[in-house]
Amino acid sequence: MSQGYKLRFDQMRENDLTQAEQIESTGNQDNYQQAGSTRNLCLVWPDGKRAFYNYAYLVSVVFDPGEEKNVITLCFSSDVIKIQGFLLEPLFMALFEHLPRIITATDERYATQEESLVTNILIDNKENG
Repeated sequence: MSQGYKLRFDQMRENDLTQAEQIESTGNQDNYQQAGSTRNLCLVWPDGKRAFYNYAYLVSVVFDPGEEKNVITLCFSSDVIKIQGFLLEPLFMALFEHLPRIITATDERYATQEESLVTNILIDNKENG
């Protein structure tokens, strides 16, 4: 017997079917918590500009470790997006699973040796170029 069924059965037995199920909130809004079918990726620039793309239109992703900065190239059906920064391999692996929800570009001066940092996001529209 599944636990969800048992919970509902207990509520019915107690004549209280109005109890709301408790949903855990982890507080992490940068990644989706599990695999799903409809996902969007929001890109945020330091000046407040934002854009989002649906993962369904993501055709390929290429990781280039480079010499100084890493580059991740996302090929969507309409645009090619280049994400530049430091220690981006974990971000690439997260993109492989469609987990990132928000990617925010930050100034280079905040780079550390311990965590990923996106420093630049460039969008090239396939129709214009």
